[in-house]
Amino acid sequence: MTAPVREPGTRTRGSGPRSMGASLLDQVLAETLDPAYARAAEARAARATAGEPAPSPWRRRVGPLAVAATMAAAGLLFAVTYDQAASGAEGREERRSVLIEDIQARSTATDDLAAELEALREQVTGARDAALAASTVGQRAIDDLDAAELAAGAVPVRGPGLLVTLANAEPDADADPVGGADTEDARGRVQDGDLQLVVNALWAAGAEAVSINGQRLGPTTAIRFAGEAVLVDFRPVTNPYTVSAIGDPDELRPRFLGSPEVNALAVISESFGLRFEFAQEDELSVPAGGTPELRSAGPFAGLPADAASGGTGD
Repeated sequence: MTAPVREPGTRTRGSGPRSMGASLLDQVLAETLDPAYARAAEARAARATAGEPAPSPWRRRVGPLAVAATMAAAGLLFAVTYDQAASGAEGREERRSVLIEDIQARSTATDDLAAELEALREQVTGARDAALAASTVGQRAIDDLDAAELAAGAVPVRGPGLLVTLANAEPDADADPVGGADTEDARGRVQDGDLQLVVNALWAAGAEAVSINGQRLGPTTAIRFAGEAVLVDFRPVTNPYTVSAIGDPDELRPRFLGSPEVNALAVISESFGLRFEFAQEDELSVPAGGTPELRSAGPFAGLPADAASGGTGD
């Protein structure tokens, strides 16, 4: 039987050049053992041929044991660190609670002392007025004291006047269509200078007594900006800011609106979106201010002896 003759230019099934992909597949199927493992097996066989003793099982376990010990130490360190952090957080929370309770207790004590001081002040004022009212000179002294206390802001005042409101600008919703602006623009917040403009304009318009959010203003009262809070007589006031001014509304209103301070504040409000409102009120209440500091004192030589002793006189 003769073998088939292949004519030039023809190929039988399975003949011809093999592709590179087929060669790599054959190599992978032929070399199923990783080269590193193969080298390790050859090294063990060489040591066995040379008569070297095989490594003890303990040495083979040293590596895994070291890894396990390292993991255990890391876990212990993590547990200790977490425990310390948790105890530190608990300690901070406990100290914070103690401080809050201390602040509340001291605030309550301060309020009680302020109420007691006000009651004693009323008793002293009543005794003083009763002693001075016995004479004409004493009555004039009472009138002078009333005027001085009113100017110093030492007594509460009630009556008609103007109520001026300043408030921060509303958040700009265009900055974030979904939730509004994340941060408030500092230029849209009421500054201490804005309140100073209002107060100065009210004093110039003829106001008899002025307060900001219930804080009475006196001759020595300062309006300052500390951080993000406005301080009136070193006490913080918050937005919105309500300025109450006691006086004749028919005179206060035109003078206040025509003052240069109000015109400047109107420009500021229009530029930065501040809320600037005012209203005429028939009844406003302004509390008494803090106790004035006594800087100097001396005997009054103008009071007659009979008035000082409580006698009557003209």
